[in-house]
Amino acid sequence: MHDLGYFRANLEAIAARLADRGFALDVEEFRSLDARRRAAVTEAEELRARRNAESQEIGRRKKAGEDTSALQAEVRALGDRIAELEEQVKALDEDFRARLASIPNVPHESVPAGASSEDNVEIKRWGAPREFPFQPKAHWDLGPQLGILDFERAAKITGARFAVYMGAGAKLERALINFMLDLHTREHGYTEVLPPFLVNSGSLFGTGQLPKFAADLFKCENFDFWLIPTAEVPVTNLHREETLDGDALPVRYCAFTPCFRSEAGSYGRDVRGIIRQHQFQKVELVNFTRPDQSYEALERLTESAEHVLEKLGLPYRRVVLCTGDMGFSSAKTYDLEVWMPGQQAFREISSCSNFEAFQARRASIRFRTGKGKAEFVHTLNGSGLAVGRTWVAVVENYQQADGSVVLPEALRPYLNAELIDASGQLR
Repeated sequence: MHDLGYFRANLEAIAARLADRGFALDVEEFRSLDARRRAAVTEAEELRARRNAESQEIGRRKKAGEDTSALQAEVRALGDRIAELEEQVKALDEDFRARLASIPNVPHESVPAGASSEDNVEIKRWGAPREFPFQPKAHWDLGPQLGILDFERAAKITGARFAVYMGAGAKLERALINFMLDLHTREHGYTEVLPPFLVNSGSLFGTGQLPKFAADLFKCENFDFWLIPTAEVPVTNLHREETLDGDALPVRYCAFTPCFRSEAGSYGRDVRGIIRQHQFQKVELVNFTRPDQSYEALERLTESAEHVLEKLGLPYRRVVLCTGDMGFSSAKTYDLEVWMPGQQAFREISSCSNFEAFQARRASIRFRTGKGKAEFVHTLNGSGLAVGRTWVAVVENYQQADGSVVLPEALRPYLNAELIDASGQLR
């Protein structure tokens, strides 16, 4: 959500920056709305001054024993008109705020202009893709061959875009979750949270999924409950309508949750395998910071996610998203893309974003230092990492010619094994 006063005062500049991200702001519509509001406010103020003066005149005439009935009727009429104008202002403000709720965040000045993912800018690369002496397989072939991934039974149980992890595959998923949580809590200063997997509409509004992206979500019939699309939603809303102690910032949380997305409009994209599923697991990182520290925090958060990939020995690159490829609530986003040899491509495995005060204003999350004025915090989050995609990256990058998968050293203590052999067993 945008600051109402700042938005009104900077319409042209905001419209120009939003145009960079492909959003056409109707400046004249907002000016017309604002002009009607200002006219109603001005008229109400003038009428209040007139009513006060006439009320004083009524008092003077009563003391003089004069008839004041006509003047009193006029004052009552003024009061009725003032009440009517106040309702108009209230309705116009609500209309203005409702329109603001559908307008994306303004990109930070450091975000490159662009129309699509083709205009994203690579800024870092780590590790070299492995040279295979054989043709590496994609996980959608290798997983079923090993008996550790089953798409057919998942489709029978539920439908398309679901998977069942079996045996060593399920254990590998669990090991990745525990490894990520341990790394973030022990080395990166995060506090682990296990939130509800269902949230209400207020929570989804606070982080920016509602009202615009309702079609991408799963809603429970007859309840104001929604399945979470990411742990960002419940964890950010831990502090909805709260004022935090400024001296205690930054606050850093990490959480493992399943995530549920309808992927409306994305059918035909990444339909093979487990890259784009209706249900997937993720470890999420969420930060609450002071405004002057949020971009430093974005770098640190992104490095925490990168550390997971580096500990697992998975080649990756970092790209900064251009204005046309950013999420609705983000002011700046880095994507981490891991190398998938079975697909011969880099695939997104984490998005790390600074939302500045956009979410905090929607969710009413403030901070105060001492007796100072309460201000909105800046919120940030990022995947640390998407567990299923990390599973894919491990299986594809560490596969062997005989179909077995060597386990990264960082995961071996969690599995008490060094590899998944060609029969799908941990050894």
